[in-house]
Amino acid sequence: MTSIASPTATRTAATVKARKAALGSFVGTAIEWYDFFIYGTAAALVLGKQFFPGTSDLAGTLAAFATLAVGFVARPIGGIVMGHFGDRIGRKSMLVTSLMLMGCATVAIGLLPNYAAIGVFAPILLVTLRFVQGLGVGGEWGGAVLVATENAPEGKKGLYGSAPQIGVPAGVLVANLVYLPLAAFMDDDAFNSWGWRIPFLLSAVLVGVAMWIRLGLEESDEFTASKSEAPAESMPILEVLTRHWKTVLLAGGTFIATNGIAYAYMVYVLKYGESELGFSKTTMLFLLIASCPFWMAGMAFSAHKSDTLGRRTVYIRSSIALVVAAAVFFPLIDTAIVPVMLVSMIALGFTLGCCAGPQAALFAELFPAHIRYSGASLGYQIGAILGGGLAPMIATALYAAFDTSFAITVYFVIIAVISLVSILLLPEPQLIPKNTAAQKAS
Repeated sequence: MTSIASPTATRTAATVKARKAALGSFVGTAIEWYDFFIYGTAAALVLGKQFFPGTSDLAGTLAAFATLAVGFVARPIGGIVMGHFGDRIGRKSMLVTSLMLMGCATVAIGLLPNYAAIGVFAPILLVTLRFVQGLGVGGEWGGAVLVATENAPEGKKGLYGSAPQIGVPAGVLVANLVYLPLAAFMDDDAFNSWGWRIPFLLSAVLVGVAMWIRLGLEESDEFTASKSEAPAESMPILEVLTRHWKTVLLAGGTFIATNGIAYAYMVYVLKYGESELGFSKTTMLFLLIASCPFWMAGMAFSAHKSDTLGRRTVYIRSSIALVVAAAVFFPLIDTAIVPVMLVSMIALGFTLGCCAGPQAALFAELFPAHIRYSGASLGYQIGAILGGGLAPMIATALYAAFDTSFAITVYFVIIAVISLVSILLLPEPQLIPKNTAAQKAS
């Protein structure tokens, strides 16, 4: 005799599955972005000296930030490849693959000999490993977002979708918490020689934890139903590019400022505070660490509001606030008064979080399930490469050219306006109905 689960038991099982998916998305994303961000911190503090010696400090910093940008060039490739297989095979397998790529490349960077040891092969291998990091993180975001949103209860997709989003500043927080004692208690010679490698090697342990969690994830009912109703697209990316290209471009445009300003805020400001304002590495790391919880709070707050007010409404209001925050950020930083600088970091962090909070559910709801991984990933990575990958390098070059942070402020405001216009042109996504098969099964 076949037993039939009670509605209460079914709801409980669905809730447990949704929370497990959100936790897996959060932890895995935090660790992957820890790996990605420790590179950015190292690029700001030490990689120029280790892998590009014989150049001026400015040239070495620009070269290190250029290798940072290489990861962003690789991200769309990772998004396209893993999006293809994620739409055809499943989300889980690609999340495991992306985590392995990121973890192996990060540990390898920690073991990589510098220029003094192996000459020109050192920067070549550094760039190669950074490219592999970019491939891994390029496929990470789309899969993590879809696992969280597709398993989320109805009416809470924005809130649950914020779990992998919150993993991003959580990764920044952990990365800088690891760097802070190293910068505070090691002398410069020891830090520059070997201390900077510790965060990269620590990744091996963190990736092991994330892998254990991710191997226990399940595919969503929505994805499973879409697979049973229609054959998988042979090339999901072609349908995205031929039928949804305007949506992809506008989605990418909404993310340019969030990602670009965030990377300058996380990476360039560390170098700026040390070299231009005369603060120690420890002080600048403290300011960034203190602002990260507010960044995460902004994400959770706006994601929750997007479930009731709508993704587009919340995103527009947050984007307007970002234009204002971008305009006042550097003027407040330039006061060189630590409490004022902290307020500036917190305000910008919270505003960036408010922009990012509804993004996961917004991007997921723009595309049907059978091409969603490809569409969401491509839109996200276009915004990332046009925003975050170039921002630290552009900020460094602008300050060198104009000798004033006002030039960087103008850059911030311009990209914030671009993102605001993009979200104004992007229509409110229609909530994608449950699949017919899923309805029949229920």
